[in-house]
Amino acid sequence: MQYNAWFIAIVLALFLLWKLDLFATLLNLKALTPEIPETFRDYIDEEAYEQSQEYTKDKSVLGICEGVISLVVLFIFWWFGGFGWLDEQARGFGQGSIVTGLIFIVALMIAQQIISVPFDLYSTFGLEEKYGFNRMTFGTWVLDRVKGATLGVVIGLPLLAALLWIFQTVPLAWVWAWALVTTFSLLLAYVAPTWIMPLFNKFEPLEDGELKSEIHAMAEKCDFPLKEVSIMDGSKRSAKSNAFFTGFGNNKRIALFDTLVENHTVPELVGVLAHEIGHFKKRHIVKSLVIGILTTGVTFFLLGLMMQNRALHDAFGVKETSVYVSLVLFGILMSPLNNILSIGSHWLSRKHEFEADAYAAEVTGNAGAMADALRKLSKDNLSNLTPHPFYVFLNYTHPPVTERVKALGVE
Repeated sequence: MQYNAWFIAIVLALFLLWKLDLFATLLNLKALTPEIPETFRDYIDEEAYEQSQEYTKDKSVLGICEGVISLVVLFIFWWFGGFGWLDEQARGFGQGSIVTGLIFIVALMIAQQIISVPFDLYSTFGLEEKYGFNRMTFGTWVLDRVKGATLGVVIGLPLLAALLWIFQTVPLAWVWAWALVTTFSLLLAYVAPTWIMPLFNKFEPLEDGELKSEIHAMAEKCDFPLKEVSIMDGSKRSAKSNAFFTGFGNNKRIALFDTLVENHTVPELVGVLAHEIGHFKKRHIVKSLVIGILTTGVTFFLLGLMMQNRALHDAFGVKETSVYVSLVLFGILMSPLNNILSIGSHWLSRKHEFEADAYAAEVTGNAGAMADALRKLSKDNLSNLTPHPFYVFLNYTHPPVTERVKALGVE
C-alpha cells in the first residue's frame, strides 16, 4: 500500500463526510424541543410527541454507531492490505478474469452483509419493537434475506458479469455499460410489480366500496389511467403506513398499505392518491428518470477514465490492476461524491413534493384532508416534527411535514 495522493484524498474524503454527517445528526438532536409545533397541537398529545423525540434519538444513536463501525472496519481492512490479500485469494482459484472478479466482489458483499446483520437485527427486533412498529417474525426476517440473496444471484451476478466483460473487451465500454444498466433498470421497474414484489408481500384487489369508487373517480377526473388498486399486507412487517405507484403508460397501479387504509378516512386517502397523481401530471417521474439516466452515464464515463488506474490500485495495496478491482475501488472513491451530489437530488425531490401537494389540494378542493393525512402519517410513524434545517438540507427527500402543512395554507 502506497500513501500516494489517491490514498490521502480518499481517506480525507471519507473521514470528512462522516464528520459532516455526524455534525448534522448532532444538530438535528439539538433541535428537538419540548414544545409541540403549532400545526400539530390539536393532532398529537404530549406523550406521543415525547415518544417521537425518543424514537429520533434512538435511531440517531444507532446510525452513528453503524457509521463509525463501518468506517473503522473499512480502514482496518484497507490498512492491513485486505484488498490485495483478497485479490490474491480470488486469483488463487485459477479461474478466468470474470469469474475471479465475481469471487472478489461477492466476497466483499458478503462481508458487508455480515457487518450489517447485527444492526439490522437490533433495528428490527430492538428499536422498532420498542416503539411498537415491528410485526415481523424472525422467520420472516430470515426468509426476506434468503429471497434477497437469491435475487442477487439470479439477477445481479449476470449483470455484474456482463459489465466486467464489457470493460474488458469492448471499445467505448462506458457507453455500452451505460446502455446495459439503463435498459436493465427500466426492464426491472416494469417486471418488479408482477414478478418480484409479490415474493415479499401479498397484493389483494381493493374491494368494491366508497374508497374504490372515490379513487377511480379521482383518477378519471385527473385523466390518469389507473388500471388497478390493491392492498398490500404491510402490517406483516411493520405498523408504519405508506402507498406507492407502479407501472408505465396505461398500466399504472397503486398499492396501499393495509395499515394506511385502516388509519385514514376516505378523503385523506383520496388526497394521498391525488398527491401521487400530481407527480405524474407535473412530470416529476420523467424528470427524475432522465436525471437518473444522465447521472448513470456520467458515472460510467468517470469509471471508464479510472479503469485499471495504477496509482489507485497502489493506494489500496493491490499488486495487479484489473477491471473488477477498479470497479470496487471506484465505488469507494465515488461514495463521498455521491453523498454530496445527492444534496441536489434531495432538493429537487423536496420541490416536487411541494408541487404534488399543491396539485392534490387543487384537484380535490380539500387541502385540509391532505394536511390531516400528512399529520396522521407523521404521528403514526413517530416522525421528527422539528428537524434541523441543515439535516433536512443533507438528508431529506421530503420537506418536513410542518412546512408542507403550512404550504397547503391549513392552520
